[in-house]
Amino acid sequence: MIPFSVLDLSPIVQGGDAAQSFRSTVDLAQHAEGWGYRRYWLAEHHGMPGIASAATAVLIGQVAAHTRRIRVGAGGIMLPNHSPLVIAEQFGTLESLFPGRIDLGLGRAPGSDQATARALRRKLEEDVDEFPQDVVELINYFEPAEPGQSIRAVPGAGLRVPVWILGSSLFGAQLAAHLGLPYAFASHFAPAQMMAACETYRKLFRPSRFLAQPYVMLGLNVFAADTDAQAQLLFTSLQQAFINLRSGRPGLLQPPVEGYASRLNPAEMSMIKQALSCTVVGDPQTVRQGLEDFVARTGADELMITAQIFDHQARLRSYQIAAEVCGHAAVAA
Repeated sequence: MIPFSVLDLSPIVQGGDAAQSFRSTVDLAQHAEGWGYRRYWLAEHHGMPGIASAATAVLIGQVAAHTRRIRVGAGGIMLPNHSPLVIAEQFGTLESLFPGRIDLGLGRAPGSDQATARALRRKLEEDVDEFPQDVVELINYFEPAEPGQSIRAVPGAGLRVPVWILGSSLFGAQLAAHLGLPYAFASHFAPAQMMAACETYRKLFRPSRFLAQPYVMLGLNVFAADTDAQAQLLFTSLQQAFINLRSGRPGLLQPPVEGYASRLNPAEMSMIKQALSCTVVGDPQTVRQGLEDFVARTGADELMITAQIFDHQARLRSYQIAAEVCGHAAVAA
């Protein structure tokens, strides 16, 4: 089976707070390392009551400090919110502290609403279409500094932190292919163009000093439990979060609700089926089959598994099952 990674939004649950979320994140990362997961990704979001990973680089440092082998990265940094030099310095610092364990995924969405994006950047004159130039500028800061170079990342220069392009459309696929970078697609919440993006990336890929052949990582929601019924119940927390977000009411991650789907109107049910179609829910046997089918259908080189599960112990169990059914835990042991 292909490598698995964890995508963690460090969810803030109803009745909890960010401090609790961070403790859970560190605990999950330590377990994931033991279960054989290759990477641990943290995502940049802002102004979201139920997501605690806004200061992504800070949290990456905390996770890396409490683990030993697993790679830790940003899945991703929303580059339009930042100066490329600042990100180069942040991830140069992380790479210096945890050599050979840091990955940097880059996206071009704000990870917030427009008002929050304005507060982050103070001004919005920068065009999102400058993203390709910003990516190249950032990559160049990781190259060895040239004599007389006036602007350099310290730390950062010469460290060559691995850079990924993240996306949910053909734009990111084309950019990653053009630059010869690994590509991650957000199929866990925006699957509509997944197959087209993968095909575009593989077709247009140009070998580079970073990567000889295309490498695709796909997001997948996995809700695993000892029974199908238990897993379906856990899944309702994500369903609630999605409906609340699309209705303009983002909030804390809610506990699971029996029969939640029966309360949804046809439009809401259709929305969930479309947006969350890349989801595997069930007992170990069901999850194993779902994972194998997804990999066979997509040809993914790596899976980025996410699980917005309310109860921390149930969340740990879900990731453990996903690792065990595909042999990752046995390899790690």
